[in-house]
Amino acid sequence: MGIQERKERERERRRQQIMVAAKRVFTEKGFGKATMEDIAKEAELSPGTLYLYFKNKDELYASLSLRILQYLTIRLEHVNAEPLEDARQLLTALKEAMFDVYEFDPLILINMFHMQSSETLRNLSPELLKEIEILSRNSLQVMAGIFEAGIQRKMFVNKHPTAVADILWSLFSGIVLWETSKRIINDEKNFLKDTFDTAFDIFSHGILRQ
Repeated sequence: MGIQERKERERERRRQQIMVAAKRVFTEKGFGKATMEDIAKEAELSPGTLYLYFKNKDELYASLSLRILQYLTIRLEHVNAEPLEDARQLLTALKEAMFDVYEFDPLILINMFHMQSSETLRNLSPELLKEIEILSRNSLQVMAGIFEAGIQRKMFVNKHPTAVADILWSLFSGIVLWETSKRIINDEKNFLKDTFDTAFDIFSHGILRQ
């Protein structure tokens, strides 16, 4: 292993160390109350070291979403590769894939949804913003491809596949955020899966070709 490669591996290891610490701090304190000093203490690093890897708290917060966007694309690609001939089976596989993404890391998914509807994106470096944009676009393109293939096979109504993918993603994100807000008031109200099942059933009735 060359010196440059060793340095790159060490840099990535340190970056991951910071992100793991940040997730712990955000989970415990929430984004608003967490500070870079808190994260540095959790990572057992100096605050100055953190700024060598992330220019601010917003960028560190946003970086956590990259992993879940990558997982989303992987799960959607698995659905796209399944040889399902029945429209309802295909929609069920898509629903399960999306809920798997939620269960993969609920906190980071929720944070990502909040980030996408806030000013946080304006505070990111162009490089990170571009990476998030590419991953988000890739996942929606795969989802749109699933609907486009279904339209061509006469499984779904003939609506623009990208618009259908946007609608489903908006439906999913809205339910996750709404159910999360309800649980802040009453932690016993955990109806996310039931609500998503109901919403997806209604969505399916609209998209399926009669």
